[in-house]
Amino acid sequence: MLRYFISIIFISLSFLAKGQDKPVDLQPKDTVEYRQEYGLRVGADINRLLFSFIDEDYTGFELVGDYRITEKLYLAAELGNEEKTQTEELSNTPLYNYTSSGSYIKLGVDLNTYENWFGMNNAIIIGGRYSVASFSQTLNEYSIFESNRFFNPDEFLPGAQPGEEFSGLSASWLEFVFGIKAELFANIYIGMSARLGFLVTNKEEERFPNLWIPGFNRVTDGSNFGVSYNYSISYFIPLYKKAKKKKEKLPETE
Repeated sequence: MLRYFISIIFISLSFLAKGQDKPVDLQPKDTVEYRQEYGLRVGADINRLLFSFIDEDYTGFELVGDYRITEKLYLAAELGNEEKTQTEELSNTPLYNYTSSGSYIKLGVDLNTYENWFGMNNAIIIGGRYSVASFSQTLNEYSIFESNRFFNPDEFLPGAQPGEEFSGLSASWLEFVFGIKAELFANIYIGMSARLGFLVTNKEEERFPNLWIPGFNRVTDGSNFGVSYNYSISYFIPLYKKAKKKKEKLPETE
């Protein structure tokens, strides 16, 4: 997945660079005032929608949005819901099967580090989020671990209380974001981002730890870090314009 994401980034960067492949102009310039569009960009994560169709153990959606407040700075947010069923194994022997389900919200800012030509709104972004999730986990079935397996070498004994739900769980984390956004058509954008999360709080049940958190993904034993990805399509809604000064050529004098 990481190799696929990096490949898409390089391909997209080549398209962005192509749009700015112009010779350096050393002629004297005058200052001309242009007006840039500001507004709201809203869309959805197509990655989660795709996996909801192809993976029977997963359903999820995520709404994405950002609001331009300066030439380079955007307020950004993601809101989603996910449900995932997983089986944990020990030496290819199933130990337990559980389902994690809940909602999350991510709020933060994005900074566009890409220098656009006038009229372009492509972006190479770095940003940050503060994220909160509320969810539950259901232990669908489990097996009792036993070190002495002389009479039952192939599997463990089944548990006595399958289907137990642990509700009222929550987690919060900080998220570093790196990604790109490119305009395919007028006001229609595709976006891709990689996210590195760091758990700040993790409220869990004493008898069953949080193993997968909606919006954060898998919780690694002994580590507070998690990785996730986002592939979005969005639509830009222009609300108003701001003036921007730009240098233009002065007419040549004889």
